[in-house]
Amino acid sequence: MTTNMIAVLIEKEQIPELNFKKNLEIDQAPDLMQQLMHATRLGNIHHGKTRIEFLDDEGLKWVETTIWATGAKFICLKGGVWLPISRINGLKEL
Repeated sequence: MTTNMIAVLIEKEQIPELNFKKNLEIDQAPDLMQQLMHATRLGNIHHGKTRIEFLDDEGLKWVETTIWATGAKFICLKGGVWLPISRINGLKEL
């Protein structure tokens, strides 16, 4: 789904305004949950940021922020912003 798309940088404060209503099939790493847990530890212990690439209903986006919590279906970013795990395409520690 994300092969020829160019990701757009957004601020984490814009995420609540995005739509995640469409049923999209996204290529995710098999160890995505492990990556999210590691990024959460990085955020909580070292306040380290992670680049998160994800798809909303309009296309590919990315944000650089701290992940504070990882649940079964959502991650919580710094500032209390929630992002659905099912829409995450990839992570990169910064």
